[in-house]
Amino acid sequence: MGKRKVLNESQLKEIQLLEEGELLGRVTNLLGSDQVLVKCTDDITRRGRIRGKLKRKIWIRDNDIVIIAPWDFKPTERGDIIWRFILGQVEWLRNNGHLQKDF
Repeated sequence: MGKRKVLNESQLKEIQLLEEGELLGRVTNLLGSDQVLVKCTDDITRRGRIRGKLKRKIWIRDNDIVIIAPWDFKPTERGDIIWRFILGQVEWLRNNGHLQKDF
Protein backbone atom coordinates (compact mmCIF):
# COMPACT_ATOMS: atom_id res chain seq x y z
CA MET A 1 0.00 0.00 0.00
CA GLY A 2 1.19 3.48 -0.77
CA LYS A 3 0.99 6.62 1.30
CA ARG A 4 -2.22 8.54 1.49
CA LYS A 5 -2.33 11.72 -0.53
CA VAL A 6 -2.04 14.87 1.60
CA LEU A 7 -4.52 17.48 0.43
CA ASN A 8 -3.94 21.21 0.29
CA GLU A 9 -6.38 23.48 2.08
CA SER A 10 -7.43 24.92 -1.28
CA GLN A 11 -8.75 21.48 -2.26
CA LEU A 12 -10.99 21.25 0.84
CA LYS A 13 -14.09 23.10 -0.40
CA GLU A 14 -16.78 21.35 1.62
CA ILE A 15 -17.88 22.69 5.00
CA GLN A 16 -19.16 20.64 7.91
CA LEU A 17 -21.73 22.12 10.29
CA LEU A 18 -22.43 21.16 13.89
CA GLU A 19 -24.44 18.06 14.65
CA GLU A 20 -26.09 17.11 17.93
CA GLY A 21 -23.63 16.97 20.81
CA GLU A 22 -20.83 18.85 19.02
CA LEU A 23 -19.34 22.24 19.93
CA LEU A 24 -17.25 24.90 18.24
CA GLY A 25 -13.94 25.74 19.84
CA ARG A 26 -10.69 27.65 19.39
CA VAL A 27 -7.34 25.88 19.76
CA THR A 28 -5.40 27.57 22.56
CA ASN A 29 -2.36 25.31 23.02
CA LEU A 30 -0.68 22.42 21.24
CA LEU A 31 0.30 19.74 23.75
CA GLY A 32 2.19 17.38 21.46
CA SER A 33 1.44 14.12 19.70
CA ASP A 34 -2.27 14.38 18.82
CA GLN A 35 -3.40 16.43 21.85
CA VAL A 36 -4.50 20.09 21.92
CA LEU A 37 -6.28 22.38 24.38
CA VAL A 38 -9.54 23.79 23.02
CA LYS A 39 -11.59 26.65 24.49
CA CYS A 40 -15.18 25.74 23.60
CA THR A 41 -18.21 27.98 23.07
CA ASP A 42 -19.67 26.81 26.42
CA ASP A 43 -16.62 28.40 28.21
CA ILE A 44 -15.04 25.05 29.14
CA THR A 45 -11.45 24.25 28.16
CA ARG A 46 -11.17 20.66 26.98
CA ARG A 47 -8.24 18.50 25.94
CA GLY A 48 -8.93 17.50 22.35
CA ARG A 49 -7.57 14.48 20.51
CA ILE A 50 -7.00 14.87 16.78
CA ARG A 51 -8.58 11.94 14.96
CA GLY A 52 -6.30 9.92 12.69
CA LYS A 53 -8.41 10.63 9.62
CA LEU A 54 -8.09 14.38 10.23
CA LYS A 55 -4.42 14.16 11.23
CA ARG A 56 -3.49 12.81 7.81
CA LYS A 57 -5.33 15.52 5.88
CA ILE A 58 -4.63 18.88 7.50
CA TRP A 59 -2.53 20.50 10.20
CA ILE A 60 -4.01 22.13 13.27
CA ARG A 61 -2.37 25.28 14.67
CA ASP A 62 -3.02 27.78 17.47
CA ASN A 63 -6.18 29.93 17.11
CA ASP A 64 -7.81 27.57 14.61
CA ILE A 65 -11.58 27.13 14.86
CA VAL A 66 -12.52 23.45 15.21
CA ILE A 67 -15.52 21.22 15.88
CA ILE A 68 -15.07 19.14 19.02
CA ALA A 69 -17.24 16.21 20.12
CA PRO A 70 -17.06 15.70 23.92
CA TRP A 71 -16.51 12.15 25.09
CA ASP A 72 -19.34 10.24 26.78
CA PHE A 73 -17.48 9.45 30.01
CA LYS A 74 -15.56 12.74 30.54
CA PRO A 75 -17.63 15.34 28.68
CA THR A 76 -16.21 18.37 30.54
CA GLU A 77 -12.57 17.31 30.22
CA ARG A 78 -11.94 15.50 26.93
CA GLY A 79 -13.17 15.39 23.34
CA ASP A 80 -12.38 14.42 19.76
CA ILE A 81 -11.62 17.04 17.14
CA ILE A 82 -13.88 16.34 14.18
CA TRP A 83 -13.16 19.22 11.77
CA ARG A 84 -10.96 22.31 11.31
CA PHE A 85 -12.28 25.34 9.48
CA ILE A 86 -10.14 27.33 7.05
CA LEU A 87 -10.21 31.15 7.04
CA GLY A 88 -12.95 31.55 4.45
CA GLN A 89 -15.16 29.07 6.26
CA VAL A 90 -14.71 30.94 9.57
CA GLU A 91 -15.89 34.17 7.92
CA TRP A 92 -18.91 32.31 6.51
CA LEU A 93 -19.74 30.97 10.00
CA ARG A 94 -19.54 34.48 11.49
CA ASN A 95 -21.67 36.04 8.73
CA ASN A 96 -24.39 33.37 9.05
CA GLY A 97 -24.62 33.49 12.85
CA HIS A 98 -23.06 30.10 13.68
CA LEU A 99 -20.08 31.73 15.41
CA GLN A 100 -20.05 34.77 17.70
CA LYS A 101 -18.22 37.85 16.40
CA ASP A 102 -15.91 38.07 19.46
CA PHE A 103 -15.04 34.36 19.60
